[in-house]
Amino acid sequence: MSTSSVTVTGMTCNHCASSVTEEISALPGVTSVDVDLATGKVVIDSTADLDPSAVAGAVEEAGYSVAG
Repeated sequence: MSTSSVTVTGMTCNHCASSVTEEISALPGVTSVDVDLATGKVVIDSTADLDPSAVAGAVEEAGYSVAG
């Protein structure tokens, strides 16, 4: 198991968080996604290390961006 986190900017509501969760969950190996809407922090559990560019791509597909 591997856990990683990113900060997503632009999320303002539960629908935003749901969209980000759905896109990241579609990545191979992802077992859970936990979004903290207040801080923008997204914690991702997966069966192996995730490619940061794949995570960023999934976030962008949902219409948001990864901070930093």
